[in-house]
Amino acid sequence: MRILVINPGSTSTKWGLYSKEEGFLFEENISHRPEDLAVYPFLEDQVPYRLSLITDHLDELLGEEWNLSAVVGRGGLMKPVQGGTYLINDRMLYDLEVGVQGQHASNLGASLAYMIAEEEIPAFVVDPVAVDEFEPLARYSGWPGIERRSLSHALNMKAVGREFAKDMGTSYEELNLVMVHLGSGISVAAHKQGQMVDVNNANEEGPFSLERSGTLPLVPLLDLAYSGEYSREGLIKALTGKAGLYGYLGTKSLIEIEKRIAEGSKKDREVLEALAYQVAKEIGAMSTVLKGSVDGIILTGGMAYSELLCSLIKERTEFIATVSIYPGEKEMLAMALGALRVLEGKEEALQYEP
Repeated sequence: MRILVINPGSTSTKWGLYSKEEGFLFEENISHRPEDLAVYPFLEDQVPYRLSLITDHLDELLGEEWNLSAVVGRGGLMKPVQGGTYLINDRMLYDLEVGVQGQHASNLGASLAYMIAEEEIPAFVVDPVAVDEFEPLARYSGWPGIERRSLSHALNMKAVGREFAKDMGTSYEELNLVMVHLGSGISVAAHKQGQMVDVNNANEEGPFSLERSGTLPLVPLLDLAYSGEYSREGLIKALTGKAGLYGYLGTKSLIEIEKRIAEGSKKDREVLEALAYQVAKEIGAMSTVLKGSVDGIILTGGMAYSELLCSLIKERTEFIATVSIYPGEKEMLAMALGALRVLEGKEEALQYEP
């Protein structure tokens, strides 16, 4: 039983071949130069280019007979759905192509998986970015007509939640967890017995991160928007790519920031502490969503490799619950295991019917 896993990003395409018995038989991260992608006016136009890179390498690896059991792609910004493993269908492909909740490289995952499967084998997405399991109160923003949206690092958080539960000798569906994905964007979520009932949208609210602003004071933000300095698109790009640690310190490298701190930089130390402070406040907020019944706080994502950052978060939050650290991201494995659960009959494949 071999499962092909595809995870497209803004500057790369990760793919791998997974076997239940042996784990990942092969993994590759294909980097894309900006000039290679710049020739495509629309995101979806990149599909044939990325597809050929994967299939050419598959031919080299497996020959003409691939003998795949399923293909699973990263799930992007489709319409809101419950968590789970979804069969890719025409409606999903259309919604991702037009970008019903925005354009992001993850939107290409379903198209790439579907084209390789060619309706001969199942094609899936697992716990897409658009997982929405909000309770009704979580949707209120404070302004009628503007509803809070659930867009997050659901794939990695749910996978780590399952791993943590297994380590604790129980199931994800029996736990209340506050999960924190620490990456280029930061998601802090309340997971209530297998449902992600609240989470900050990392592009719009919550803590600032490596490159995103998080929640901003409203009136100064309006002043900036009307200053004439930015177009709408330019301001969005700045707030989601040139803010956060990068905006304050001029680098997106946490390793570089920690090096400066070790050399005595008080500014770098203060800004990193401010990030940890905001993450801790969001953890506290999510613990109130769970009414204080928190079985664990879990830090994951690339920045969770930083002992300094994790220690700064822990010292403000471990009074709530034990803080566990699962560094890195497990998206490729999470996609493979989601497809495997369906193939083995442990879960039913869901239909995308928004």
